[in-house]
Amino acid sequence: MSESVISVKNLSYDINGISILTDVSASVERREFVGLIGPNGSGKSTLLKNIYRHFSPAKETIYLNGKDVTTMRSREIARQMAIVAQENNPDFDFSVQEMVMMGRYAHKKIFEKDNPDDFRAVDAALRIVGMEHRKERSFLSLSGGEKQRIYLAMAFAQESELIILDEPTNHLDIGYQLSMMETLRSYKDRTIFTSVHDMNLAAWYCDRIILLNHGRVVAHGTPEEVLTTERIRDVFRVETRITHRETDSRLEVSYLNFIPGK
Repeated sequence: MSESVISVKNLSYDINGISILTDVSASVERREFVGLIGPNGSGKSTLLKNIYRHFSPAKETIYLNGKDVTTMRSREIARQMAIVAQENNPDFDFSVQEMVMMGRYAHKKIFEKDNPDDFRAVDAALRIVGMEHRKERSFLSLSGGEKQRIYLAMAFAQESELIILDEPTNHLDIGYQLSMMETLRSYKDRTIFTSVHDMNLAAWYCDRIILLNHGRVVAHGTPEEVLTTERIRDVFRVETRITHRETDSRLEVSYLNFIPGK
């Protein structure tokens, strides 16, 4: 029987009196790779920020491994959930190793020095993202794609079972996009919940997809169940052709034209 790592129950959320999420319910099961898709403004980031408590969700709406997140301490959450957020702009010029070491805070007491286990976890995380050769480099000297790899390494160094990512491939070239998604997909012992801007990336890598529109869940299921020409037309106002790639039979979405109006 599957177990929900994240369970969202009837979550509604307003910002400045404007309804962003309405009665959202969803779940992510252990060791699943789940993609969250939807048009701009559909509530994807707001949902994720409620889950990792950047926003303050109502009590008894979000559960992490069966426990209401509003009753949990930040360090307790961090031991179970790592975050790769959109807003990552450090003001100080740390080395790559120092940046990734910050992912170890959930395992350390205040003022506790870095220990061999911390360095082992950091080195392993850098190897996972292919950045071990940049360990001594200034973080600010890296390219955008390399920085995003370091943020992902911080999440792996945290050694949390669940990794939540808010459009991690946004602004990256296609090589970095595919590399990041391949890296995430290859670690079967982790549970991944990520918002995805590109429907093809969601189709190629995710076990399940949750589709948001106007702050509501309008579909959830396998890529084949969610990504239909009719639904994409209704939600994204785009005509598409759905096929399967010859190389691996993965679903592929071809964009034909935008539908004006509405």
